[in-house]
Amino acid sequence: MKKFIKFNFIVLVLLSFGSTFAQQLPQFTQYMYNTISINPAYAGSRETLSLVGLHRSQWVGIEGGPTTQTFSIHSPLSNERVGLGLSFINDNLGYENFAYIYADFSYTIPVGAETKLAFGIKGGLTHYNLDSELLNDPSVINDQYFNDVADRWSPNVGAGLFLHTNKWYAGLSAPRILNTDWNKSQNGNVEYVSAERISYYFTGGYVFDISKSTKFKPAFMVKATNGAPLSYDLTANFLFNEKFWLGAAYRLNESAGAFGAIADFQVSKQLRIGYAYEHPISDIRPYSSGTHEVLLMYEFIKIKRVKSPRYF
Repeated sequence: MKKFIKFNFIVLVLLSFGSTFAQQLPQFTQYMYNTISINPAYAGSRETLSLVGLHRSQWVGIEGGPTTQTFSIHSPLSNERVGLGLSFINDNLGYENFAYIYADFSYTIPVGAETKLAFGIKGGLTHYNLDSELLNDPSVINDQYFNDVADRWSPNVGAGLFLHTNKWYAGLSAPRILNTDWNKSQNGNVEYVSAERISYYFTGGYVFDISKSTKFKPAFMVKATNGAPLSYDLTANFLFNEKFWLGAAYRLNESAGAFGAIADFQVSKQLRIGYAYEHPISDIRPYSSGTHEVLLMYEFIKIKRVKSPRYF
């Protein structure tokens, strides 16, 4: 119970959420390589079978700080206009745990000599549960409210657009369209409201050729959620010799800003390894040593299918 009290005191006081917490999908420093989790239209856009795994440990040093794991797989079909994907997210926030498993479908049409527009839909289930450590605590073990909300499944759907060439991209999506109040008990009582609410994502990026061996790729993500402040993610990466990415990241919102660094290494044509570090610049800074994020990407490259380098 000490873990529960300590973590939630910091979150509620420092982040000023009050009595209503708008549950959102977790954010990532390396969001540009995990686009499938927020935009179903991205499915199949890399022109090959792509697998991505990511682990994020947020606010290291705070007991009960958020940890997140994701895994996604997506690929175009033999009809290259159709893409299919599957994504899984496991998000642990203090005593609350969320698991998302969603399937993705995209359809792509050419709208120019090198420009393609993809339409996507997403559907699946979100699972919400409370830690047994909390439920077995003597102070709540006989509280029917906690038993009512301890284990729930809820369906949801999403949609997105993805406009791209091999040099730039722009995306607009809403990965969870239906609203869900997780902490409303079966008899209608509400201790506080943890709501999964609709979020809109606007993403984009461009690759500039600096020289034969160096490229520069700025990217951004803007996130708007009903009941939460706007969030802005900005990144700038340099690519050296088609092998090594190195860059910086900055996140700005009203509650928890951060800046960080990103490094990615293309081990082979199939395998990429990435690492990102974030340092908080909000009031939570004295309590945390930062956030660590590790990414692995493996792709089954088919030379005949992949017509151009994949930079996003």
